[in-house]
Amino acid sequence: MPPDSLVLAFDTSAAHCAAALVSGDRLLAERYAPMEKGQAEYLMPMLADLLAQAGVGWRDLARIGVGTGPGNFTGVRISVAAARGLALGLGIPAFGVSALQAQALGTAGAVLSSLDARKGALYLQGFGLPNGPAAQILDLANLPALPPATCIGFAADTLAAHCAGQAAPPRYALCEAIARLAQAQSATDAPRPAPFYLRSADAAPPSDPPPVILP
Repeated sequence: MPPDSLVLAFDTSAAHCAAALVSGDRLLAERYAPMEKGQAEYLMPMLADLLAQAGVGWRDLARIGVGTGPGNFTGVRISVAAARGLALGLGIPAFGVSALQAQALGTAGAVLSSLDARKGALYLQGFGLPNGPAAQILDLANLPALPPATCIGFAADTLAAHCAGQAAPPRYALCEAIARLAQAQSATDAPRPAPFYLRSADAAPPSDPPPVILP
């Protein structure tokens, strides 16, 4: 990929709508809007405004990065579907990046990256560690043994005290990190972005049998 190619990244996996535009080492523009709902209506106008702010158009983009979660089920689906549609319409690749991986970008050594899973739980994944831990959901009040590491994200101070590590902020804002990780991936046989879920949906289909349709 040419060093000045444009990468657009966005994420709606939590209570926000966020985006960033990166060219090479430069962050050209970024947006962040906190919101519990309404991301589906807000996302595309926000992306159009972001491109206009940078003085570029949709056809100038070389690739797309999208946050795949873990997080809010509806939010993840909104951004993943948008990334797939844009990639198809523009004829460019789209790359899915987990928020746990994005949060750890730029931090050297052993890292424990965590996100709020609500209900007293957190999503956790280790990076730069020989034996994980793999991405999982944990009860914050009943944490297992964890290796010493730099802890980044939700409840970082609690995790650092638990594992005899240290807490630190992410080096990059979420969507800038997603863009940079998408920028670094090979476009050869890139899989389509897909949601990254670590817990089952709160909503479930009804267990009652469907109504009988009379002739």
